Amino acid sequence: MNFRVDLDIFRGPLDLLLYLVRKHEVEIADIPITTITDQYLAYLEILEQIDVNAVGDFLEMASRLIEIKSQMVLPHGDEEQGEIEDPRQDLVRTLLEYKKYRDAASMLEEQSRQWQQRFARVADDVPEKVRDLSTEPIQEVELWDLVSAFGRILRDNEAQQPSNIVYDDTPIHVYMDRIRQKLAARGRLPLSSLFSPEMHKSTMIGIFLALLELVRYYHVRTEQNELFKEVWIFQAESAGEPMDYSGVDNYEHGQSRTA
Repeated sequence: MNFRVDLDIFRGPLDLLLYLVRKHEVEIADIPITTITDQYLAYLEILEQIDVNAVGDFLEMASRLIEIKSQMVLPHGDEEQGEIEDPRQDLVRTLLEYKKYRDAASMLEEQSRQWQQRFARVADDVPEKVRDLSTEPIQEVELWDLVSAFGRILRDNEAQQPSNIVYDDTPIHVYMDRIRQKLAARGRLPLSSLFSPEMHKSTMIGIFLALLELVRYYHVRTEQNELFKEVWIFQAESAGEPMDYSGVDNYEHGQSRTA
């Protein structure tokens, strides 16, 4: 039995925004808008490098945050204090609504995991449902932690990148197989070990997308003991035998301008 809530309006930039609020351990109703906006824009820079065609909604939220930030720093000398409306109110309401649905989805997902541990009934009177793993969302906290770690790796390697246009046509599934082979041989891997200083940015993005797909397929799990420290990759207990990953090669990461 598999439960999943999939509502487009409650995905994308709201995930990132709520992640930043939770990371700072502050109340949603009292968002530190300046700090959150600055960090949101930093994540946006990383997302633009991974897939510039998929950040439209994130750009819209960035504009909204900048507008709220501007309103909060403007002087209100001619208005009475009690009449000034907090410009964060609409955003807070949206975040609280999103959090309600996401918490419900998390509860249903936990129920799904518990049901998967039970024995299936013998009678097979229900047609088998095809599970489309490509449509299942990656766990939000793991995703943004991985994006943050990948951003630090990109910045560390940026100074050593050549100034030319690089084409990398390596399919994503090839990188996925390479990561799984390394895990099978070594047991665990630090995220930084997947990259080297001489790699072109397009190659690094391809490897990172491969890692995200392995997380999506539940074939690897990631751990980070401390914030902003090394992310460790482990082979998941449910990984099973190697699979044909060729169906995931739908990312346009072949062309990238390095700097």
